[in-house]
Amino acid sequence: MNDKFKLPPRHAHIHLMGICGVGMSSLAGMLKEKGYKITGSDQNIYPPMSTFLESLSIPIKKGYSPSNLHPLPALVIVGNVITRDNPEAGELLQLRVPYLSMPQALRRFAMDGKRSIIIAGTHGKTTTSALTAWILELAGMNPSFMIGGIAKNFDSNFKLSNGPYFIIEGDEYDTAFFDKRPKFLHYDPSLTVITSIEFDHADIYKGIEEIRDSFRRLIEMIPAEGLLCANLDDPELVDEIKKARCPSMTYAINREADLRIEDITAKDGRTRFTIVKGKKVYLTVTTDLYGNHTIYNILAAISVAYHLKIEPEIIAEAIATFKGVKRRLELIGDYKDILVIDDFAHHPTSVRETTKAVKTHYKDRRLVAVFEPRSNSSRRNIFQTTYASSFDFADLVILPEPPMMEKIPLNERFSSIKLTTDLRERGIDTHYFPSNDDLLNELLTLIRPGDVILIMSNGAFDHIQERLLKRLKEDK
Repeated sequence: MNDKFKLPPRHAHIHLMGICGVGMSSLAGMLKEKGYKITGSDQNIYPPMSTFLESLSIPIKKGYSPSNLHPLPALVIVGNVITRDNPEAGELLQLRVPYLSMPQALRRFAMDGKRSIIIAGTHGKTTTSALTAWILELAGMNPSFMIGGIAKNFDSNFKLSNGPYFIIEGDEYDTAFFDKRPKFLHYDPSLTVITSIEFDHADIYKGIEEIRDSFRRLIEMIPAEGLLCANLDDPELVDEIKKARCPSMTYAINREADLRIEDITAKDGRTRFTIVKGKKVYLTVTTDLYGNHTIYNILAAISVAYHLKIEPEIIAEAIATFKGVKRRLELIGDYKDILVIDDFAHHPTSVRETTKAVKTHYKDRRLVAVFEPRSNSSRRNIFQTTYASSFDFADLVILPEPPMMEKIPLNERFSSIKLTTDLRERGIDTHYFPSNDDLLNELLTLIRPGDVILIMSNGAFDHIQERLLKRLKEDK
């Protein structure tokens, strides 16, 4: 559909297919705030996005059906989880109803007339986007944003304002079944952050070269008067930033860069470090976040703030008061001296860095890592061997049978059983359960006071998090 079509009038009915995706739920909230009548459909309905949409009084149809498009809406927005053979998509293609992809709709309804700040990269996009938004908010810039998670400082994953900037989490995943370009190519990059480049999304990319090509295309789109902020500790980015026609600002922990770190210390559950610009101290910050991967996110946000000439004192205040994002190292329970942490980690690098961060932060406690291989990449054997080195900081690992394996070709399927064997060979106590009910029951017999339970999944994980908390509360 041509994104130059005339937008529907306010109060018109807009239907979102795949509404519970993090981007789609944000867009739904924006459109509701603009006065449109919003409905949606999705196969997977679970918190925090389901509860977020419920708080906005947006009705959701469970499952996809031709009947969901009757009576006819004025516009349909199609999420990238929708395939061409989806029954609701099939009905849409038969109807004379205009439709857009999520990036097309976002640009038309929310980003028009604003300067975009795109946060892209394989890792850290959500936290970096949320922190960048919070820094601009405290600086009085009144930013608009769309983030792939619920930012706790805003209690929302979106904000519409009359400020000049729009912060958008730039995803390299494809746009829709009718548009296979990466989403971030739709967002008219001006000020762009790239946190990292690694292979991911094995369902649509054949290898790292295709991933590189997507990011190269993004870099090529940044105008000469724009800016590229890049993590110089990422080996893939060292060469790519040289190809930009715009100025760049680099940041790093382990090598020389425009912004770099000195004197990292941890005390009383908080992390403190100094940021050096050139040979001079730029500022010292204290944060509740922990782990090197979160320090990279902070550096990325600071590089944007530095370019926008935000006062260092405001940046430090924003970092000190930043509450994080739901499902990103989120402490969701503390019962009988057992801590339960929920995290979105699913890529092998994210799993490794997350377990390392938690073990380092809670160094005197036993770490129980419960990991669901759920993403399109983690359910494939492309990372089978790599995952074996992702749990070295865990004391006990619990693995389920991956869900929806029938959608993966037999010769490409990931094996939790093989990973269990590989981890045991590395000396890590590991247990596999084909049933999530069995997993939960046995988990309760394996844990003990003082444990930290880290649950990692990019999906609902059969609501293991909430069910575990309920059982811990009930346990006498």
